[in-house]
Amino acid sequence: MALVSWSMDYASAKSLQAYKWIYGELKGNVPFQYLAWVSYPVILVVFASLFCHLVSPQAIGSGIPELKTILRGVVLKEYLTLKAFIAKVIGLTASLGSGMPVGKEGPFVHIASICAAVLSRFMSIFSGAYENPYGYTDILTVGCAVGVGCCFGTPLGGVLFSIEVTSTYFAVRNYWRGYFAATFSAFIFRVLSVWNKDAVTITALFKTNFRMEFPFDLQELPAFALIGIFCGFMGAFFVYLNRQVVLFMRRPTALTRFLTKHRLIYPGAVTLIIATFTFPPGFGQFMAGELMPRECINSLFDNFTWTKISQYHPPPGLGRSAAWLHPHVSVFIILVLFFIMKFWMSAVSTTMPIPSGAFMPVFILGAAFGRLVGEIMATLFPNGILFDGIVYQILPGGYAVIGAAAMTGAVTHTVSTAVICFELTGQISHILPMMVAVILANMVAQCLQPSLYDSIIQVKKLPYLPELALGHYNIFVEDIMVRNVNFLSSHSTYRELNHLLDSTTLKTIPLVDSKESMILLGSIERTELQAVLDWWLSPERRMFETGQNSPSQGSKVSWESFTFVDEEGKEEGTDKIKVWDEEQLDKPIDMEQIRVDPSPFQLVERTSLHKTHTLFSLLGLSHAYVTSIGKLVGVVALKEVRSGFWFFFSLLSACLSSSVRSDAAGCDDLMAWAVVLSQGAS
Repeated sequence: MALVSWSMDYASAKSLQAYKWIYGELKGNVPFQYLAWVSYPVILVVFASLFCHLVSPQAIGSGIPELKTILRGVVLKEYLTLKAFIAKVIGLTASLGSGMPVGKEGPFVHIASICAAVLSRFMSIFSGAYENPYGYTDILTVGCAVGVGCCFGTPLGGVLFSIEVTSTYFAVRNYWRGYFAATFSAFIFRVLSVWNKDAVTITALFKTNFRMEFPFDLQELPAFALIGIFCGFMGAFFVYLNRQVVLFMRRPTALTRFLTKHRLIYPGAVTLIIATFTFPPGFGQFMAGELMPRECINSLFDNFTWTKISQYHPPPGLGRSAAWLHPHVSVFIILVLFFIMKFWMSAVSTTMPIPSGAFMPVFILGAAFGRLVGEIMATLFPNGILFDGIVYQILPGGYAVIGAAAMTGAVTHTVSTAVICFELTGQISHILPMMVAVILANMVAQCLQPSLYDSIIQVKKLPYLPELALGHYNIFVEDIMVRNVNFLSSHSTYRELNHLLDSTTLKTIPLVDSKESMILLGSIERTELQAVLDWWLSPERRMFETGQNSPSQGSKVSWESFTFVDEEGKEEGTDKIKVWDEEQLDKPIDMEQIRVDPSPFQLVERTSLHKTHTLFSLLGLSHAYVTSIGKLVGVVALKEVRSGFWFFFSLLSACLSSSVRSDAAGCDDLMAWAVVLSQGAS
C-alpha cells in the first residue's frame, strides 16, 4: 500500500505540474489561459467519473461509511473486490491530479481495505485461519490503519483514527498488528520520497519550523479555545451542507432526473464552476486560486506573519505564500474569501460521483480559519505578548495547525486528528492548545450534527446501528421482534421446504423439533437447503430411484455423492416426471444428511434493547432468535433493532416534551401504543 500511495502521489503531482505548465505557457493570452485552466480538470474529473461508472460504481465516494458498515458485520456486494480496487486507484489519481478540492484519505482507507480483503482470500488457500469471519474482520481493521498511515506517513494517528472512525468496539489484539503494518507502510512511503529525491531525509509531510522554546503563551489559550468552538460550529454546518446537497440531488425533480440520465454532466458542471471561480487572473487572485491543495497547506503553515510583510519588499524564502498577498486587497479579506469559497466548493465537490474524500479539503479550511485568527492576533499584539518580563511573538502558522486539527476533528468526530497533525508537521510544541481546540470542536459538533461518515450512512440508508442515547425507556426484545417466524421442523416435507425457499429470502432458517413444541434445535443455511432440494428432485437421483442406473449394493447414497450431469437423452415422459416429483415432495426431509448449526445466537424475550444493541455491535450479528424456555417465539434482525431504536427514541422525545411531561398516564399510553405499532410494523 505504501507503493500504491507513493505512485498515486507521484502521478497526481506530475499531473498538477503539467496543469500549471500549460497555464504558464499561455501567459499573456487570458482567453486561452482560461480555456486551459477549466478544461484540464473537467477532462480528468469526467474521466474519473466515467471510468468508475463502467468498471465499478462501488468505487465512487469516500468508502469509509461502507467500510464502517462492513466491519459492523453487514455484507455489501462488490465493495471489496479487485475491480473496485482498480477503479478506486485510477479514479482517485485522476481526481487528485485535477486540482479539485477533494481528498485522498477516505478513499485510500477503502483501497487498503480492499487490498487486505483480497490478500485474505488469497491466503485462505494456504491457511484455514483466514476463512474465520472474525479473522477477516481483524485484517480489515488493520487495513484501515494502513490506509491512513501510508496516506500521510502518520502511523500513530492512522491507527487511532481508524479505530475512532470505523470501529464501534475494537479488539485490543489488533493494536500491535495495526501499529506494525501502519508503521511499516509509513516508513516505506517516506523512503520512496527520499529515493525519488522529493526529500533529503525521512521527514514529516508538511514540515514546520516553529520555535520549540515557548511557542505560545498561556494567555493565548482563549484564542485557541475560540478556534475550537468556532470550528465545531463550522464543521457541523459543513456536514449539514454536504447532506443537503446530496438530498437535493436525490429529489425527484426534472433537473435531477436529467442529471441522473446524463451522469457526466453533474461532475463536469461542478468542476467547470469551481475552476472558473479559482481562475488566477479572475476572481482567483482574491482567494489564492493559483495554489494547489498541498501548496495551500505548506503556505498556511509557514513562519511568516503576512500582515507585517510589505508587498514591495517581500522577505527571501516567502515562496508560494506570496499568492496570499495582493497590492490592493487586505490579507484578511483574501483569507475570508478563500474560506467562504472553499467551504461550499469542498462541500459540493465531495458529492460528485468520483472517488473523493473530505479530510484534506476540511483540513485546508481549518488551516485557513486558524491562520485568519492568527493574523488577527498578530495585528492586535504587533509586539507580541509580555509575560514575566519576556515578550512572546505570535505565530500565525501555529494557529493554522490548530485550526486544521480542530476542523477535521469536528467533521469526523475524532480526537486523533491532533495526533495526525503532530505527525504531519513533525512538531509537538502545540500539543496543549491543539488538544483543547480539538476537544471543544468535538463537543460542539457532536451536539449539532452526526459525523460526516454517519451522515452519509444515513443518506444512503446503510444498515448500520446508531449509538444508543442515555435515558431511554426500558425496551425489550419482545417489543420489537418479529413473531411470525418462518421455520422448518424435524418432520417437515420437501414440499414445505420448497415453499419456504420460494416465499422467503432468508439466508438462515431455524430448525425446530416440531410445530407443537417449537423447541429450537439449530439453524440451517439457505444454500445448504437449496442444494438438498435440488438433489432430491434431480434427474440423477430419479434414475437411481427408478433402477436405470442403480448404485452397487451396500453403498450409501447421499446428496453430496452425486455429480450433476445431463441425462443424455434418457428423459422420461414429462407427465411421469411430474408425478414422480409430486411423490418426492411429500416425503419428509432426512435431517441427518443436512449440516445444522446447533448453536445459533439466541436471546430471551426480556433482553433489553441496550443489551441487544451492544451484542449486535460487539459480535457483528445480522439476526438472533428469541426463545422462551427453549421455544422459538420470534426473531430479531438488524433491521428491527435499528427501527426499534429510532422509533422509541423519537417517542421518548415526545414523552419528555412539555406537552406530555405533565401527564404521566399519557406517556404510558404512548408507550403501550408504541409496542403495538412496532409489532405491527415488523
